[in-house]
Amino acid sequence: MLQPENQNKKYDFLFADIDSGRIKIPKFQRDFVWSKEQSAKLIDSIIKGFPIGTFIFWKTTDELRHVKNIGNVNLPDPPSGEPISYVLDGQQRITSLYAVRKGVRLTKDGVEINYGDIAINLDLDPDSDEQVVSVDPPAGVHYITVHDLLTSDLKDLIQNHMDYIEKIDIYKKRLTTYDFSTIVINNYPLDIACEVFTRINTGGTELTLFEIMVAKTFDSEQNFDLAERYQWLMDNKNNGKDLEDAGYDTIPASTVLQCVSACLTGQIRRRDILRLNKDQFIQTWPKVTDAIFSAVDFFRSYLRIPVSGLLPYNPLLIPFTYFFYKTNGNPPDHLQEKLLSQLFWWISLGSRYSSGLENKVAQDIDRVNAILRHEKPNYQGEEIRLSMDDLRYRGFSAGDAFCKALLCLYAYQQPCSFSNNSLVKMDNSWLKTSISKNYHHFFPRAYLGRIGIPSWQANSVLNITIVDDFLNKRVIRDKAPSDYMKPFLERNKHLAQTMRSHLIDDLEQFGIWQNDYQTFLNMRGQRVMDELNSRLYPVME
Repeated sequence: MLQPENQNKKYDFLFADIDSGRIKIPKFQRDFVWSKEQSAKLIDSIIKGFPIGTFIFWKTTDELRHVKNIGNVNLPDPPSGEPISYVLDGQQRITSLYAVRKGVRLTKDGVEINYGDIAINLDLDPDSDEQVVSVDPPAGVHYITVHDLLTSDLKDLIQNHMDYIEKIDIYKKRLTTYDFSTIVINNYPLDIACEVFTRINTGGTELTLFEIMVAKTFDSEQNFDLAERYQWLMDNKNNGKDLEDAGYDTIPASTVLQCVSACLTGQIRRRDILRLNKDQFIQTWPKVTDAIFSAVDFFRSYLRIPVSGLLPYNPLLIPFTYFFYKTNGNPPDHLQEKLLSQLFWWISLGSRYSSGLENKVAQDIDRVNAILRHEKPNYQGEEIRLSMDDLRYRGFSAGDAFCKALLCLYAYQQPCSFSNNSLVKMDNSWLKTSISKNYHHFFPRAYLGRIGIPSWQANSVLNITIVDDFLNKRVIRDKAPSDYMKPFLERNKHLAQTMRSHLIDDLEQFGIWQNDYQTFLNMRGQRVMDELNSRLYPVME
């Protein structure tokens, strides 16, 4: 790797490179956010000869996703085959200078900002302690905009500013002959260039792997922009199937990247993702996204998990996407369905992906390979044996993987409304916290508190049912179960069927009419235990 090269560039040379497309701003940079006040102060500092910091460029023949316009000014395409200098440090400064020079107009929060209005007060001395550059043309003085100063020909300058032409010449020379300090790093690998960017721009906050891969895989000739493809995968504005329509729009970009890497290499480590071949990544993207949809369909249909907000771990999608990638989207047979279901519950109930994710996903991909061969995966030494206390004393938290696994079990039953036996709608936006519109403590915590049950016992995951917002917040509230269930008994002729959809088989036996919380926990706990064990240890026919 070559050492950084120190260079000084004059104003005209610097901006000629922007005008020719040889300097670009990579799209992982933040948007242009400097105000006119900051831009005016920067111009004033240059006029007075103050240092304004160093620009750092990464010179490479790699094509990155880059900024294509600044306000109303379109930036030219880079010259074909020539190396491009991407701005790693100094984006806001160089964009400000360019915006002023071009007289850029851009809109922020519905308000148009005209950088062509930034002006120099010609009645002040260039070396005055006062700031000679103002945001807008100053009233009652003679002025020239910086844009006109840099772009007008001599004839126009003489005609409009005859008495100030010498001072204008001073200002123009100070701007155009200013030595901009630049450092160029030549042909650094992308991940190293991004490391440089991280260290000098964001106080140690690392660029995300997705941001780096967006830059790395960008290809204008193949019309591939990973950021746009990911957004299209999430929501394609009614132009075909997408994850939003499927209720799986909370799947993060990092998980999608890991799905691609798993399908191509069987690994999801950062270094494996960074080493993915660009062309191979682009070519395999459609097949991987098809496999993602197939995995989501399996979650929704066979496991009956209607929305991604219920998934114990987002990376659960990875081994299942791998399965469908390898089968070219063909559905699993009966044996494979059972084995895949077992894998899902084993991962979810064992807190498997809470740590050491990369190695564990690689191991689980090996288990998927066994399932592809119609062999039972080996779980020896990693068996899950649940006890009643594991359920009874597990406090409910919407972010806890074990609790979310139980929510998946509850969702599998297709819970129905206490009021009319209709299916309860579940929505990602309702499932983020433990006080969600969908989560209901069957024995309300306020009621249990009144009869002396401590809060930690009242919040047992076995006390959670999935209901609709209307019943949860407006009908049930803090009433005793025997009180709020009686009207439903009269109103809903299918109430017994409704309650079975909540794994509550009999209101009498489960202690509902007696308001017996301990009996309820024991009976529902056994019901839940039986369901979980049938999934962890299925009977193979």
